[in-house]
Amino acid sequence: MANEENVYFGVKEIAKRANVSIATVDRVIHNRTGVSEKTRNKINAIIKEMDYQPNILASRLASRKPIHFSILIPHSSKDTRFWEAPLLGINRAEKELKSYGIQLKYYYFDLNDRASFVRQSDLLLSKDLDGLLYSPVFVDEAVQLASACDRREVPYVFIDADLPEAKKLSYIGPHLFQSGFVGAKLLTYRTTTHHPLLIVNISKSIENNNSLTIAAGIRSYIENNGLSNQLVTVDIQDTDSFAVARHLTQVLHDYPKIDGIFVTNSRVSAVAAFLAKKKRPEIRLIGYDFLKENCQYLQEGLIDFLICHKPEEQGYRGIMALYQNVVVDAPIDKMQYMPIDIITTENMDFYGN
Repeated sequence: MANEENVYFGVKEIAKRANVSIATVDRVIHNRTGVSEKTRNKINAIIKEMDYQPNILASRLASRKPIHFSILIPHSSKDTRFWEAPLLGINRAEKELKSYGIQLKYYYFDLNDRASFVRQSDLLLSKDLDGLLYSPVFVDEAVQLASACDRREVPYVFIDADLPEAKKLSYIGPHLFQSGFVGAKLLTYRTTTHHPLLIVNISKSIENNNSLTIAAGIRSYIENNGLSNQLVTVDIQDTDSFAVARHLTQVLHDYPKIDGIFVTNSRVSAVAAFLAKKKRPEIRLIGYDFLKENCQYLQEGLIDFLICHKPEEQGYRGIMALYQNVVVDAPIDKMQYMPIDIITTENMDFYGN
C-alpha cells in the first residue's frame, strides 16, 4: 500500500511541477493521445529528472474491474442554475479518469421536493456503488443516506453543504460561518448608519444548514465589532418572484430604514429585481454565486458584491477525492474549504468560477 501511495504522490508531484492535471501526466506515462508535443516533452523531462517508475499503479489499475461512482445533486433550472457549475467540474473529472475504469452515474433531485431526494437515494443504493458524491440539502434525508453508505462501507463526499456529524470521506465547499462573517463586513464596511440589516433566505428547505450557519456568521461579526444594527430575518419558502416581492414589501414596510440586505444563497437576483422595480438602488445588496442573472444586476449596480466559492472546483475535487481514496488509497483531507471570493463590477470580467 505504501508503494502505491508513493506512486500516486509521484504523479501528483509531476503534475504540480509541470502545471498540468494528474490525468495529463497519466496520458504521457501511458503514451496516450490528447497532449501537445510541448507539454509531453516537459512532462517526460520531469519524469526523467525524478527517475519516476509508474509500473506499480499501472498494473494495479489494469487488473481492476470498473469502479462505479454515483452523483446525487439538484436539477439545474431557472431558479437553481448554481448547479450547472459543480456539474461542469464533475464532467471534467469524469473525462480525466475515464481511462482508469471510473464510471459515473448521475442522479438528480428537485430542490422543491424532498421526496425526490429519497427516491433517487433509494435508486442509487440499488445499483453498484463504490463511492458517492452528493449535496446534503435535505438534512434528515441526507443523514439517512449517509448511514446507508456507512453500513455498506461506501465512501461519500459532500459538496456545498456539510453534515458535521457524518462519517464522510471529505467535505468540499465553503466555510459557511466565515463566509457570513465576511459578508457582514462588506455590508457594514465604513457605514455610519445604525439602521436595520435584512437577512433573506429564499429556499423551500429553510432548515438547511447553509442559511443558518451563514446567518450565524453575520451575527457574530455584528456582535464582535460592537455594531448596533438590528438584524431582521425573513424566510421565503415560495421562491417565485411574486412571493419574494410580497415578503420584501411587507418587511420594508415594517422596517422602512433598512439599508442593507444579505441573501444567503444564489437567488440574490430575485431581490435585485425587486429593488429595481421599487427604485431602491440605495439599499446595499450582497449575495452568492457567479450566475448570469446575478452578474447582470452586479453590472447595473443593484448588487454591490457577489461572494463565490468556486462550485465547479467543488465538483471536480469531489470526484478526484473519491478516486484518490478508492483507487490508490491516498489520504484525503476531511475538510477542504474553498476560497471566499469577492466579485465586483471591476473584477467580474476576469473571474473563473
